[in-house]
Amino acid sequence: MLTVRFRRRTIERALATTVDAYTTVLKRRNYDRQRKVNGGVTPIVCMSKSDSAEHRRLIIAGSGISGLTAAIYAARSNNDPLVFEGDEPGGQLTLTTDVDNFPGFPEGISGPELVTNMKDQARKFGAEVENGVIDSVDVEDGDGPGRTFHVTLTNGETYTSDAFIAASGASARTLGIPGEDELMGYGLSTCATCDGAFFRDEKIVVVGGGDAACEEAVFLTKFASTVYLVHRRDEFRAEDYWIDRMMEHVDDGDIELKLNTEVTELHGTQEEGVDHATMVHHPEGHPTDKLDDPETEEFDFDAGAVFYAIGHTPNTDYLEGLDVEMDDEGYLETVGGDAGGQTATGVPGLFGAGDVVDFHYQQAITAGGMGCKAALDADSYLEDLERERAAADAEAPAAAESDD
Repeated sequence: MLTVRFRRRTIERALATTVDAYTTVLKRRNYDRQRKVNGGVTPIVCMSKSDSAEHRRLIIAGSGISGLTAAIYAARSNNDPLVFEGDEPGGQLTLTTDVDNFPGFPEGISGPELVTNMKDQARKFGAEVENGVIDSVDVEDGDGPGRTFHVTLTNGETYTSDAFIAASGASARTLGIPGEDELMGYGLSTCATCDGAFFRDEKIVVVGGGDAACEEAVFLTKFASTVYLVHRRDEFRAEDYWIDRMMEHVDDGDIELKLNTEVTELHGTQEEGVDHATMVHHPEGHPTDKLDDPETEEFDFDAGAVFYAIGHTPNTDYLEGLDVEMDDEGYLETVGGDAGGQTATGVPGLFGAGDVVDFHYQQAITAGGMGCKAALDADSYLEDLERERAAADAEAPAAAESDD
């Protein structure tokens, strides 16, 4: 496994003075900015309060690349971010043993190490990263400008915030078969772009029958001796474009189809990786539904790697209490475009970033970029909200005097 081993203590000593000084400057700037907004009075610490819940300027759901990037940028903007790690701390990247395509690491870095480094960086700038799973988010209109997000964790703890970034990612669907948990990241993967290059000249199995499966099978022909596309039916649900591209490689001998077939078990070790897979075949398809049928055949198939391409499920269930637009699969819909506010949703103060929005690219580097955008968009929103609330506070005494 190729990883970069940082001298953590040396780096921390070298950066400590710089980061502390920078944090001091940020706090000074924020203090001065808030004094100007409030006419020289004590700076705003929390823009709204709740008697029963801790209030933060910004809460971030998710601790993958997108959420941690958002936390770094939000902390540097002095927005007091609180990150809840979620069900899968670190996100999908923690399932990747080696990351060779993230800029800045020519020798590669392990997924868990990259996530740990980013978490340390976010905390160094003042972000809080807590182990917690968000159960629900509701929003409440206040008496003045802006809205308050009410966040409830699965353990019953409650928090409020002025803005919220959903960076909770998407979970790759799996088969739930024996050997899966042990070999995930050790020859079993859900991302051909991430891990395909590690299996040059190997026999590679791709499981699936949609666009993603056909696309990943085509991509993996760059590395594999042969790609074997395993599908439980004899017809693909992919678009004609991807079926045509895939069939070109079938004609060339780069891809072989194993139709009406399913993988039922994976074999191998974490030291040696995947060795072979157990499969079942039935002439009429869906063989795991017909295991007692005499026509169902079970066999072992040698393979050096297995890639699942059976879709992702966005982690957005906790947002069901909000009137926020999602597509049919549950992915958040954001403003997009080429101007500011690209990560904003239809709910003011709610922003989406990473795989919770992106069902196409699903790469660490694109997730990080979206996390940066979401933090910048949230900062602009919070700046505007401060000005609106300060103006409303300034008008209140004048209105009271006129009533007298």
